[in-house]
Amino acid sequence: MEGYHNPVLLKESVDALAIKPDGVYVDVTFGGGGHSREILSRLNENGRLFAFDQDPDAQQNIIDDPRFVLIQDNFRYISRFLRFYNISKVDGVLGDLGVSSHQFNEAERGFSTRFDADLDMRMNKSDVISAYTVVNTYSEDQLSDVLFQYGELRNARAIAAKVYEERQVEQIITSFRLKEVLRQFLPKAKEHKILAQIFQAIRIEVNQELEVLKEFLFQIPGLLTVDGRLSVISYHSLEDRLVKRFIRNGQFEGEPEKDFYGNIDVPMKNIGKMIVPTKEEIKKNNRARSAKLRVASLKLKN
Repeated sequence: MEGYHNPVLLKESVDALAIKPDGVYVDVTFGGGGHSREILSRLNENGRLFAFDQDPDAQQNIIDDPRFVLIQDNFRYISRFLRFYNISKVDGVLGDLGVSSHQFNEAERGFSTRFDADLDMRMNKSDVISAYTVVNTYSEDQLSDVLFQYGELRNARAIAAKVYEERQVEQIITSFRLKEVLRQFLPKAKEHKILAQIFQAIRIEVNQELEVLKEFLFQIPGLLTVDGRLSVISYHSLEDRLVKRFIRNGQFEGEPEKDFYGNIDVPMKNIGKMIVPTKEEIKKNNRARSAKLRVASLKLKN
């Protein structure tokens, strides 16, 4: 596990689960196994932990423990796989969203702007759609929508037009070639920030990250026990907004549902304030700088 991924807000996110020693828990983003190991350290011999990770590389970090099961698939299928293991309710679910340090640091995965690599960005290497697909086959309008919605780029239409124009001459195969194509949109003072937004947008589209998060969150109320906890770490405003809205409204758009008497009827209850890393943690782990932890529990029905 060492060097694979430095778990962010480790103690805070696991503390938030209020772990019962004999409880059943799920870590939907196993990665290097840091959060999973911390959860297991708080369980007795009757506790159980299920973890999800669709990236085959995560298998190298598998934990040899009879209480632990690693499921190699996307956590959007959490209910389906738990049913397979005869689990109908769990006491807590933890998610550390986004890309792992390992995925960023493996040049050939194409996640990082630092390396010249084939445009890939697939968290699941067997998926059909890659960053190459998005950059070279999406229509100009589709590409513009991706950059605007997921990268929050005001000049998304101009960037999409330039990509479309260049790929008519020659396909854009590598990350550095994409960077070269977009040079006019990358002023020195903001180059890293804008590139990060562009790569984020493409990555979210490739992995359907926001759709996956929505599907996952909708399943949580049906999975948690009456006092079960949800602990989610997000890294950009698009993710955090979805988590915040779901906890507050029980949905992602519009106003929350109300009961017959006009009372707001939502399944989850917010626990405490949003938690961010300390300056000390950010200093040790730069990836933590944008992390936000939100915690919720299942709301008891009257």
